[in-house]
Amino acid sequence: MTFRHTVHVASTLAARHLLRAKDLVDARYFEPLSVADLAAAAGLSPAHFSRRFKQTFGESPHQYLLTRRLERAAALLRTTDWTVAAVCFAVGWESVGSFTTSFRRMFGATPQTYRNNFPAAERHVRIPRCVALAYGRPQNRTFREDDETAASVTSKRRNEVRSTDA
Repeated sequence: MTFRHTVHVASTLAARHLLRAKDLVDARYFEPLSVADLAAAAGLSPAHFSRRFKQTFGESPHQYLLTRRLERAAALLRTTDWTVAAVCFAVGWESVGSFTTSFRRMFGATPQTYRNNFPAAERHVRIPRCVALAYGRPQNRTFREDDETAASVTSKRRNEVRSTDA
């Protein structure tokens, strides 16, 4: 095995560990994640992890987390009627002011101005909300003890079956 091959294998393994941390950010961006948490997922020390992450992906782990949160916030602003504060907290931000400042830096507009550039969220719904809720309810209930008529019908059927067997 040559030195070049060994270096390539080692860098590939390190990149896999970094992808684990990146996947963690993608899946749990709304949670308070620190560089130490991400480094633990990658199996590296925080300082080494930060250097390798930036070297591999072109931005620091913290920048990647903030970018992911802002992208998700933009999607929520386009597709929901949630307040700016609700969106802010849903994506893991702890301060509406810092969220608004960061959002303006990335998208060139405040969250409310950004939302106003898109149609209202209710236009995305193609069926009435009451119909969507009705179809979202379970069709087959499994809690028979809640329904006395279902219990009496079941016992009546059993009695009918027994009388025909006799």
